[in-house]
Amino acid sequence: MRAAERPPSFHVRSHVKRHQYAELVAAQAAAGQPYLEFIRTEPMSIGFYVLPAGGTDSQQPHSEDEVYVVMAGIALFTARTETREVASGDVLYVEAGVPHRFHDIAEELHLVVVFAPPET
Repeated sequence: MRAAERPPSFHVRSHVKRHQYAELVAAQAAAGQPYLEFIRTEPMSIGFYVLPAGGTDSQQPHSEDEVYVVMAGIALFTARTETREVASGDVLYVEAGVPHRFHDIAEELHLVVVFAPPET
């Protein structure tokens, strides 16, 4: 049965939450903070992190494992003593407690960040 054919009392519970990139960009800008958490569940939290070109990433090591998905931008990323260039399409995994940061940000950096367990 297509959605248009369903009676008004018929509800479908979705187990999928969809967030569009443009909506995350707008919501983060409206919040006025570099980091905007948009999902929190028992096993993880997910946020959108924006660092401007020439900006500073002042984060400290976290007690959670992290995954970064680079949505846009170019920067250098250092974890402990290893430095590499990152750009749109890259996915980074950082173990809990490892010192890391983005730096030498050449183009505004847009990152989806997954913490497991949720960021504290």
